[in-house]
Amino acid sequence: MNHITALRKTGRIAAVSLILGLASAGAEASHAVDHSQGYKTMSMKDDLARRSADIHWPTGFEPEKADLFAHNDLIINASCERVWTHIIDASRWPNWYPNSKDVEIQGGDPVLRDGTVFRWTTFGLAIESKVHEYVSNQRLGWYGYVPGAKPSFYHSWYLEPHGAMCHVVMDEAGVGKDAAGLRKSDETLMHRGHDLWLATLKWVAEAK
Repeated sequence: MNHITALRKTGRIAAVSLILGLASAGAEASHAVDHSQGYKTMSMKDDLARRSADIHWPTGFEPEKADLFAHNDLIINASCERVWTHIIDASRWPNWYPNSKDVEIQGGDPVLRDGTVFRWTTFGLAIESKVHEYVSNQRLGWYGYVPGAKPSFYHSWYLEPHGAMCHVVMDEAGVGKDAAGLRKSDETLMHRGHDLWLATLKWVAEAK
């Protein structure tokens, strides 16, 4: 809890700087991300080459057909069960992940479950998401869309035990004009945001 309290007090800009530093410090534990090369080198082409073969993609969101795609992964020194509890506790994301706010789980559930709908703000956009895949301690995938519109993004988590640690994979595909527009304006934005998400997840999951 002391780590979370400290994050709240640093302020958004300081928190992001600190956590990006943590991401660099933990790079030796990651299979796919070489922070020493800088974020600008991690193009969509790079991420497609590193994408996980273990992700279950719904029809229409296959990475090779996507207008935008990001792959990120990291080894976290905690059990997958512990990591999972932080991922599904969506209402608490803003406590440790600065790129999320105003998370509201619909229907009264305290955490994400199969079929859960939740609304939140990320990358400065207010969106709605619906859980499509849910395998406890292993798989979580949801659609992302503007409320009332058809899904334009699919975000997937895959957790794999790595000895006493957990290999966490986060892949996301976007289709349509919004995804294409984001790729044109800042192709690496989603990758950088997800690097931050994994770095903060590592921080909170490893906290004693």
